[in-house]
This record gives sequence, C-alpha cells and structure tokens, in this order.
Amino acid sequence: MSALDLYSGPWTERQVVHLYHRAVYGASIGQIKKGVQQGLLAATDELFRDRPMPNPPINVNYATDPDVPIGETWVDKGTSANVNGYRNASLRAWSLKNIYNSEISIIEKMLIFWHNHFVTADINDPRLSYIYIQLLRSQALGNFKTLAEQITIDPAMLNYLNGRDNTNRAPNENYARELMELFTLGKGELAGPGDYTTFTEQDVKEIARALTGWIDTRNILPISSEFRAGRHDTGTKTLSHRFGNITIANGGADEYKNVINIIFNRTEVATFLVTKLYRWFVNTEVTDTAYQEVILPLAEMLRKDQYVVKNVLKTLLSSNHFYEDCNVGVLIKDPITFVMNPTSTFEIDQPQEAVANERAFLGLYASTFSLQMGMYQCPAVAGWQPTYQSPVFGKLWLNSTTLPLRKKQTDFVATTSLTYSTNKVGLDVFKILKEISDPSDANVVVTEFTNYTFPFPLEANQIAKVVELLIPSNWKTIYNTYAADPQNTQKQLPVINRMRQMLMYVMRMPEFHLY
Repeated sequence: MSALDLYSGPWTERQVVHLYHRAVYGASIGQIKKGVQQGLLAATDELFRDRPMPNPPINVNYATDPDVPIGETWVDKGTSANVNGYRNASLRAWSLKNIYNSEISIIEKMLIFWHNHFVTADINDPRLSYIYIQLLRSQALGNFKTLAEQITIDPAMLNYLNGRDNTNRAPNENYARELMELFTLGKGELAGPGDYTTFTEQDVKEIARALTGWIDTRNILPISSEFRAGRHDTGTKTLSHRFGNITIANGGADEYKNVINIIFNRTEVATFLVTKLYRWFVNTEVTDTAYQEVILPLAEMLRKDQYVVKNVLKTLLSSNHFYEDCNVGVLIKDPITFVMNPTSTFEIDQPQEAVANERAFLGLYASTFSLQMGMYQCPAVAGWQPTYQSPVFGKLWLNSTTLPLRKKQTDFVATTSLTYSTNKVGLDVFKILKEISDPSDANVVVTEFTNYTFPFPLEANQIAKVVELLIPSNWKTIYNTYAADPQNTQKQLPVINRMRQMLMYVMRMPEFHLY
C-alpha cells in the first residue's frame, strides 16, 4: 500500500477534525458531522470546490475620504492624505471576515500559505496590498508558474523587493535573489564561493539585469505595473553552470517570462514547493521515508500537471500518509488558526451592523498580530519565523509573550466574550449543547466536545478531570431543569456558568494548542 494511495481507514469525527483543522480555519460541530456523513471523497471535494471572489472592502464610516463615499469600495479609487489609515484597517478586518465566512474551503488556508511564500509587507498603499492578495487568491489552487510570473511584476512586490528601483543604470538584486532562494529553487548547500548548489551570485546579478524596467503605476487608475523600455538592460545575460550557462537575450517587456521559464525548467522547483506544502499541511518534520514516498512523487505530479497545485494538494490531503497517527496533532496552531478556530467551532455570531462588524474583525486581526502573525506584516521576506526556522518551527509560536496572550484570548471567548469598542463577540453554549448526543450526561458532553475540538481523544483521566467542572453542580439536574423551561433565564444561568468554566479549562489545556 502506497503512502499516497487513497486513505482507506475508518472515517469518523477524528479523521474529519484532522482534515478540517489542517485545511480550513475552523469548522463547527455541525460541519464536522456533515463531513463524516459525506465520506472522504465528498468531504475533500467540498474543500476544493471553486469559490467566488469576495466582494471588496468598503468604506464603512470614514466620512472625510474625498474619493470614496461611505458604503463604496476604495480599492479602485484615488488616494489623498490621511486615508490610508482607515483603508488599512478596512483591509485587515475584511481579510479576517473572509476567513470567518469561508466555510469548508481550503482557499483561505492557501491564501495565507502563498502570502507567507511570496511575502510582501510594509506596503504604504493598501490598494496595492488588495491587488496583491487578490492575485494570490486567484491562483490559490492554480498554477504556481503563472503565479510566479504575475507576482514578479505585481505592484506590491515591485515596491517591497525594490523591483521598481531595478534599472539598467542601477540594477537592484533584491528580487532576483529571493526569486531563486525563497520563491522557487531554495538555497542549497554552499558548493564554492558564491555557489549555493541551486544558483550562484552570477545568476543573481544576471537575472536582476533581466528583470529591469518595471514600475508600479499607483498614481494612474486603474493601478497596475508598467514596463519602461528606457530603464531596461537590453544586453545579453549569461547564467552560470547551474543553469547550463544559458544566455538570455533582450526580451523587452516579456523578458521576465523568459526568466521564469528558465527557472521552472529545473526539477528543484517542484520539490521545493511540495516540501513547503508538506510542512504547512502535514508535518514540519520531513523524514527520509516521507521525502522518498510522498514529496518526490508529488513533485513529479506537479511537473506533469504543468505546476497546477490543486490535484497535488488534493492527493496529499486524501492519502494514507496524511491520516497516519504520526501526522495527527503534531503541529502547533499558528495565531490565525488559534484565534479563528473557536469562532467557527463555537459558531460565534458576527455583528450585523457595518461599523460594529468591522470593529469586531479588526479586533480579531489585532489578536493575531499581538500573537505575532499579522497579515501584511510579515517580519521578514522569508515569512513568519515559525514556518521556516528548522528544527523548532511552530514551537516558536509559543513563548513568554504569546502564551499569556493566548490564555487571555481563550478565557475571554469562554467567559466574558471578546469586547471591541462597545461590541462583544462571544459564544452561545446552547449552540454547542444542541450538537451533543446526550447533553444531560456530563461525560458525554465532555467526551464529544473534546473529540470535536482536539486532534485526538483525551485520556480517561483527562476526561474525568474536565467532568469534575460539571459534576459538583449536579449537571444532570441543572441541565434537565433548564431543558424543561429553556426560555427561563434563571434556569439558563447555571448551565451557562458550568459550561463556561468547562470551556475555559479545556482551552487552557496544552492539547488545545495542537492540531
């Protein structure tokens, strides 16, 4: 039986929780139950179903924007002094709202993957960030090679890695270096002076020359990128022995495509990307067996599919290897997963009024940022450190700064609700109890709830400890009293209090940080 054969084991809540924890930013208990009923193939198909592009962010309450009335989008409008602050806030809230509303779709998880792969940050104009994130979304499951081409002349990337400053008079090597080292080939072992096995310093210099001439046009609507022939190096570029000493003739506005073609002829490109996908979705530890039996065959599939990602990723997430015990619960939740997962699992309602809605999601964004994973604010071109720093990887998400903040976040979710301005975002314990087969039995409540929440079943002694939080108040009695008169707020209160104490304890457990 091959590691990449279709998974043929049991299909229960445990397998669905594993799949959804890895592929989406949270699933409700009802969605997990549906996934069990669907079976592996239908549940996986649902993940990969095409989704429409979300509506763009809008100006919800900034009355002094001279170009954008309240209720209209700002992404395709002009800019002026003092508007970027509210527009950045709008973009961030919109991004978290898209995650919340994504349902069972892998698109948002892949969007963050690509954002961490083709990093941009510190972009002063949020219109550029919007164009960039929509590009990533459009190719979330699409063609890696096409995405590499398009990102090369993306306005945000031209700003972030100095492509707009790369001219025939003063070549800038920033993007050329990262294109090979971080985006496509990876940096191999040092084989000699300036020779990194996969590319050399000569290649950095020559490819930088080949990429000259592009600028962004933020002051001309619609915003795009533009090739300026007078800024382009028209000379012949000669690459090193790592590329067979191939030459690149002047290709004008299409020369960057020639560069991408040359790079993507290298087999290392597919292996490099598949390894990153494996670490993102399966396990940060790549064993020799996994490399030989999973990564190399998937890399070959990616090349045969002309670098279209969808089938490769779908094969991986429906494989025997993905569901092996050694790959379950071995990743530490990144901050976006940690913050957004409870909002879905507990079906926390979002405010309906536009201003309150934006403030709530901006508050969730602030939580991810304080936990060291703010979108559009990656600290380095390599991405967020826990996603690449071997051998510790995700363990870096947990430190003396973030652990107290994680505890504070989940305590608020479980008890007093998250408060943003005058708006509270909290859970409804009765939504949870409706999904439990026998909500009057404390053992059943705890067992089923933790099965839906944790990547693997808790031990019996752990279940017993959590049950203690419900038993002292005679759970069966207080629940049945409530069930006989569910609209009575006085009879609701003991149920709410016991459940909130249980939820707070569960989300403080070390296992809650795993997925």
